Amino acid sequence: MDNNNSSPIEQSTLFEKVSNSTVLKLFIIFFLSLILLIPLSLISDLIEERKNREQEVSGGIALNWGKDQVISSPVLAIPYRETIPLSAEKAEKSNLREELKWIFVLPKTSNIATDITPQHLSRGIYNAVVYNSNITLEGSFDKISLEKLEVPHEQIDWKSSKLIFGIQDFKGLGKRPSLNWDGNELTFEPDFNNLNLFTQNLVCPVPLDPQKTDNRFKIKLNLKGSKSLNFLPLGDQTNIQAKGNWANPSFTGAFLPSKRNTEASNFSASWEIPSFSRKLPQQWTGDARPIFQFDNNNLENANEGNEQKAAQTVPATVVSANNLLDNTDMITINFLPDINNYQKTTRVAKYGILVIILTFTSLLFTEVIKKKRIHIIQYILIGAAMVLFYTLLLALSEHIGFNLAYLTASVATVLLIGSFIKSITKDQKSALLLSSILGLFYLFIYILMQLRDYSLIAGTIGIFIILAILMRVSTKINWYQFDNSHVDQ
Repeated sequence: MDNNNSSPIEQSTLFEKVSNSTVLKLFIIFFLSLILLIPLSLISDLIEERKNREQEVSGGIALNWGKDQVISSPVLAIPYRETIPLSAEKAEKSNLREELKWIFVLPKTSNIATDITPQHLSRGIYNAVVYNSNITLEGSFDKISLEKLEVPHEQIDWKSSKLIFGIQDFKGLGKRPSLNWDGNELTFEPDFNNLNLFTQNLVCPVPLDPQKTDNRFKIKLNLKGSKSLNFLPLGDQTNIQAKGNWANPSFTGAFLPSKRNTEASNFSASWEIPSFSRKLPQQWTGDARPIFQFDNNNLENANEGNEQKAAQTVPATVVSANNLLDNTDMITINFLPDINNYQKTTRVAKYGILVIILTFTSLLFTEVIKKKRIHIIQYILIGAAMVLFYTLLLALSEHIGFNLAYLTASVATVLLIGSFIKSITKDQKSALLLSSILGLFYLFIYILMQLRDYSLIAGTIGIFIILAILMRVSTKINWYQFDNSHVDQ
């Protein structure tokens, strides 16, 4: 009888010991933290979805306004007739045919000056960076060396010479570009079929005197575009001068500016580029084939592989697919948005699991020190509030900007969790302490966001200090008190 009466008490005592075990609670909290990785992953997917949506809208704005623009130095094209036998067996006149070929000549000097006016263009809650630009290109062509090209003088049609000028998107043209060729005012026309050296080509017939040693040109155009303005230097010596009213331009591409100046909301930059690393010869003969291919998806990675491509040897008068110019040969001015909300929100979300684990650890320490039980359901609700912080941050940042959104979301989350802790523990000091700790965590993450280059070392040192504090506090706690006594409910 005595054994039967004592059995329920022993079982109850064993259950209480298991339920009140700090080690078991620690494992439950660890498992809960892993479960919260699922909604954090879903929030990361939501951020990526909104980011992709912004890119789609930005692409739509660019499609209507003007895409990333590429301005090339002009190319002089001179046609000639080449006689080719139909077969190697007979060389009679009846067995010969003529083909139209071209002599292509790059400028001796090419000076580009541009004044850029970027601005934000909005559609709904999204916006894109677009710009207007006034561009002037001037320079000269040297006398053509027919001896190197091995083209008979009588086969050349000097009267049909053309000047080819390439841009990336005709939609960005405000008006027809003007050309001054040796004092003559001429007009460009688009060419989509014959002389397709660039993505989109403007062609103008020019009077060319084979005896003249210096043919000068000057091109003026107004051009609209978005995100970036790019220059393709083709001259034997190319000089670029760019200025505009934008606070944070990014200069990338094949060459960095020799001089740059960024003050307040204005910038200026200049480049001096010789032809030593150019993949094209100064003049060549052959068919009118593309010499440039632009990929705006890989614009940010344009510097990769520059050294390898620059090391390729180029024959003096031959252009092939190996000489095709691309993003790595351009000078690029990127007009970055003032604040990339989605990029910053993504970086904050990466610290989500860290904030959750540190907050749960602080709650566990409070639970042990204050001898106030916090139920696992209440841990789940607190975890849900911290996960919701990132959704709130994402939603607010689309309307009021990242900094104000971060402040609003963090204050709202700290107040919500702090008031919940006060309701649980009935202790205002504990609630204030945990609210202060959580607020410091959010402040710590925000500071890491601002440090950029130093975020890794600052984050590592900060976490090391937090761990040291937790280790110090843990030595002051009797971790067996839950196993040896009842805790106030």
